[in-house]
Amino acid sequence: MSNYALIQEILSSIKGNDSSYRQEVLKDFWICLVSREVSLTGRKEVLSGKAKFGILGDGKELPQVAMARAFEKGDFRSGYYRDQTFMMALDLCSIKQYFAQLYADTINDPFSGGRQMNAHFATPLIDDQGHWNNHTNSYNVSSDISSTGGQMARALGLALASKHYRQNKQLRKEFSQFSNKGNEVSFVTIGDASTSEGVFWETMNAAAVQQVPLAVCVWDDGYGISVPIQLQTVKQNISTALSGFEKTNNQDGISIYRVQGWDYPNLVNTFHKGIKMVREEHIPALFHINEVTQPQGHSTSGSHERYKSKERMAWEETHDCIKVFESWIIEKKLIEQDIIEQLKSMAKEFVKSEKNAAWNDFIGQTLNHKQELITVLNNLSDLPKATELRNNIESIKNIANFEMIELARQFVFDQVYAGLGSRLTPLKQWLEQRYLDAEVKYHKHLLSETNLSATQVKHLPAIYQDSSEEVNGYLVLNQYFDHIFNTSPEVLGFGEDVGKIGDVNQGFAGLQDKYGELRIFDTGIREWTIVGQAIGLSMRGLRPIAEIQYLDYIVYALSPLMDDLATVRYRSNGIQKAPVIIRTRGHRLEGIWHSGSPIGMLLHSIRGIHLCVPRNMTQAAGMYQTLLQGDDPGIVIECLNAYRLKEKMPENLGSFTIPLGQIEILKQGSDLTLVTYGSCVRIAQKAIQLLERYHIDVELIDVQTLLPFDTDHQIVTSIRKTNKLVVLDEDVPGGASSYILQQILEVQGAYQYLDSKPKTISSAAHRPPYGSDGDYFTKPNAEDVVACIYNIMTEYDPIKYKI
Repeated sequence: MSNYALIQEILSSIKGNDSSYRQEVLKDFWICLVSREVSLTGRKEVLSGKAKFGILGDGKELPQVAMARAFEKGDFRSGYYRDQTFMMALDLCSIKQYFAQLYADTINDPFSGGRQMNAHFATPLIDDQGHWNNHTNSYNVSSDISSTGGQMARALGLALASKHYRQNKQLRKEFSQFSNKGNEVSFVTIGDASTSEGVFWETMNAAAVQQVPLAVCVWDDGYGISVPIQLQTVKQNISTALSGFEKTNNQDGISIYRVQGWDYPNLVNTFHKGIKMVREEHIPALFHINEVTQPQGHSTSGSHERYKSKERMAWEETHDCIKVFESWIIEKKLIEQDIIEQLKSMAKEFVKSEKNAAWNDFIGQTLNHKQELITVLNNLSDLPKATELRNNIESIKNIANFEMIELARQFVFDQVYAGLGSRLTPLKQWLEQRYLDAEVKYHKHLLSETNLSATQVKHLPAIYQDSSEEVNGYLVLNQYFDHIFNTSPEVLGFGEDVGKIGDVNQGFAGLQDKYGELRIFDTGIREWTIVGQAIGLSMRGLRPIAEIQYLDYIVYALSPLMDDLATVRYRSNGIQKAPVIIRTRGHRLEGIWHSGSPIGMLLHSIRGIHLCVPRNMTQAAGMYQTLLQGDDPGIVIECLNAYRLKEKMPENLGSFTIPLGQIEILKQGSDLTLVTYGSCVRIAQKAIQLLERYHIDVELIDVQTLLPFDTDHQIVTSIRKTNKLVVLDEDVPGGASSYILQQILEVQGAYQYLDSKPKTISSAAHRPPYGSDGDYFTKPNAEDVVACIYNIMTEYDPIKYKI
């Protein structure tokens, strides 16, 4: 039911010359009442055990209805988990939908399919086939994350997209479904305590430098859970702390607006005035909403009476925004007291009714499964403990699906142990169906499952002629990027030193002069928001290639990669995507922070992003082309020590592709399978040449991508032939090599074909020291590979291969 449906009759009964204004006030008051009742009821549902945890938006109602008044179709919200009132004010979240998410209803939660806790919102940016919707006709909400402050970086990108659409006429013409001449504002909401996070300051600085339409709304209730503002914010006031960022006549900066969270007319006027300036002038703004209360405390996990004084509790009681709003309404004689009381009563009944409907929908699914299980157990009543199990399941009023499955599986274990497993086919079928259901409910949409998936891009090999020129590797990339920027106006390139000097390894050399500072540009040293602005840009139809200068520094960007980018499609249950390309360079060069290869860290944290590990720049170009033709995010790690190595220039540069998840056999062999990637490929090739004198025939495999990994299981085919395996990797011991072994031995089942124990060759357990000697003794080298392989062959055939 629409959030406004119940008050239409009352609205129509209000007469007078100013009835339109009064009706708007009445709508806002109604939404505040409903939202507060949702918070009160939501807490009860958690404490009763129907829901697991609750993050509630009580106390923030009034500023959010005011913010909603300034929010227009085409705008984007990148918010946090207390924005329920805003969503209800725009009719983007019905009360029933709110409770469906609270109950983790996989069918009726439209924001995440039961995957996120309550108040984590999203609106569909793509259709079922993965194609973009028209964003200009809708209120747009980028999928929320729980990481405090994490929404800031994405909001920067959403705002930056408006700047590009405003200033790039070709984009406005060809991509009109994403923007109306760049007039969209990116709204980001955040609690005051979270402004202590580094990403907040990083974003504010970047927005001020770039001059993008970002509206930052800080709800200031004086606490971060139990920690008071005195221990959180310098000068105990975030807008005062940011005063140095404020725009002056001669310098860029931000606008700062301050207003109390209980002051309805000033809230409405401030948001109207401030957002108008942000929209028209593209000047970022901070809206510091202070004197906000939090009537029920931080969450359902505790009580705020433990850390708030009696004086503070009394102050919050008198400054409750809804109470002050009600007093103002009566004082201005906008709505009579009897109508106010009627609305309060209606709000309670409305929320109760919608909550009950949401619970009945949710529990109804479980009750159906419960009845099916009881029927199965009735037919097994002659088996030991079957009747006891049935009675137990029947007696639990609100039994959860997992509890039934848990009990049923334990029953199966008991019966199999007793030799009665042959009777359990119907029960096993019931269990199998639950797991099939779970596959759809909980495991889909990690990556694109449409025809637009990067894994569906057709493989087009590189073509060479006898006359193909040999050039330094960076020139292959340079010419590739030149082609892409010439043919694809939606592609942007940015990062530290990417613009003016064309990146530190010259892949973008000369391209800013050719395509302009809008499309290829430098950023500050701010890895978190480089990734964040790429996420926001990509959610609005653009194709950013964002550079993290060295792989070692990607740790500064791990939070947005892991918490945000990798989970966009999954946490939104497939209604959003962010096809970002992260370009970086790694493996061998000089010293601790320029020779890192922390691949294991990435593999274990970025599931949902393709991880490409090319051995040369031609491969890298093909992988970029594949990713640009798909709609999944990807990271491409170029080899630091390969930019000036010679490569043949492909004749079809800009069109050939490297298939993701496909290995390449670089050398056929019969004695041993050597699996590696990236810079280690050249180490392996050198080692193979040294091994030829011993007549050891090595099959060399370049995995090309680690996520996905050898989807056709070609490596196990090689091991069936050679019966021996070595994994060469320059991560720390047990880093990427452990993942590769798991994929080969467990997933592909190659263990059964091995005649020798599989070996890994990796770096030392510490970071690489500076200098060539340190590199040799720390990173794997060709002689290490020779020694390892020769030892395996000696163990296998000690007569032929003597020590």
